[in-house]
Amino acid sequence: MFISETYRKIAADGIWNNNIVFGQNLALCPLLAVTGTATNGLGMGLATLVVIIASNGLISAARHLIPGEIRIPIFVLLIAALVTLVDILMNAWAHELYKVLGLFIALIVTNCALLGRAEAFASKQSVKHALWDGLMMGLGFTLVLVALGAAREISASGTLFANASVLLGESFRFLEVTVIPGYKGFLLMALPPGGFIMLAFLIVGKRLIDQKLATRKVPVTVLTPVIAEEES
Repeated sequence: MFISETYRKIAADGIWNNNIVFGQNLALCPLLAVTGTATNGLGMGLATLVVIIASNGLISAARHLIPGEIRIPIFVLLIAALVTLVDILMNAWAHELYKVLGLFIALIVTNCALLGRAEAFASKQSVKHALWDGLMMGLGFTLVLVALGAAREISASGTLFANASVLLGESFRFLEVTVIPGYKGFLLMALPPGGFIMLAFLIVGKRLIDQKLATRKVPVTVLTPVIAEEES
């Protein structure tokens, strides 16, 4: 399927170049707190993904109706309403995961990345561009959560996506894998310091890849600050 240059730039920006964690260094609190396992990371990532897509779309659709002087409080109220809805739905339909993630679901409201995308992008762009940006930013964040959770879980217990069937439902049982049978574990990786250490390795890995790409003269697309807004 043909994808225009604009959409490719937004995708590259959200997933790699300007990734919420690697590029913007935002949302580190939930990132380090809930990524003890890949399952927890996936659950938190999907919740954030839903909120950022919905908030981007709503804010873009209402951008001509929101007074500039009070736009930030309105953005926060919209995001808070969406997070409350996600919180209620997770409590009802994914209660075990809800109990594990706990307060960090509600704290999605304070995630600077959501407000940042609302102010810097969604409030200035068309709805379809804003939705695509939300999807790509959310996917990029989810991938980092899952990667960090997987690395910590394998290092700490030798498993991958442990208890996925309990936290996410029986349909996710196929994800449960014992990577290192008989592994006695490495407790540090399951604790907060392990999160910092593993995140540092991931950041270094990304920068090494970027350097390799630059050496080979492979262009890394960076999203231009402003995309011409389509006439409504």
